[in-house]
Amino acid sequence: MENFFTRDTDSRAGFPSFPIVQHNCLGSWDVFLSLFHGFTMLPHPPLLVAIQDPPSRCSTLPTFPGFISFAPPPPGRPRVAIYVSHALNQHLSCSTLFYDSLEMLSVDVFSLECLFGSPHHSLIVTSLYLLRTNRPRYRSIMPEHFFSFLSYPHLVLGDFNLHHPSADPCRSLSERELTISTGYFDAAFDIPYHLLNTPGVYTRFPFDSKSPPSV
Repeated sequence: MENFFTRDTDSRAGFPSFPIVQHNCLGSWDVFLSLFHGFTMLPHPPLLVAIQDPPSRCSTLPTFPGFISFAPPPPGRPRVAIYVSHALNQHLSCSTLFYDSLEMLSVDVFSLECLFGSPHHSLIVTSLYLLRTNRPRYRSIMPEHFFSFLSYPHLVLGDFNLHHPSADPCRSLSERELTISTGYFDAAFDIPYHLLNTPGVYTRFPFDSKSPPSV
């Protein structure tokens, strides 16, 4: 499931628009290049692109004109990345926040002037990829590691590998799926973070006809 959670954002950062894209590239260079080439045909290309499962070679990410990339440092293949457009980087300061994980990365977008018509000077954008594990109630990263009380806006863009009625009300869920997803969604809503996905509007379409699309 690809979900967007946001906390306390309410306007834009001095740009006519502030487009952000999130996508799972499936480790494929073709998917990555198709995605970024598509941006060149948009009237307002994204300022931030949060990637899950990016392609890489020797822990090095692919490059694309007009963007600078950030990823968790080696060793190991990064499972997330954030691409920041040169346009954004020229107007605002962007610094990377690393964690003890190849599956989580944040960028702090900072301005000396207040962002989004608010008293805040920072926006944290997190790219997250939760991998399946053998643990009965959690994925590879527990919710308290990325859903937290903060004094500034925080946008979480991720492939959570979860299914929950709040995002996908028409889906038939098993008891195990509900057990795992409820812990994450409850942690988000209690703070509160707000789900930006429109419930029931699919964001993932499987390659085979046997698996249903999902949010």
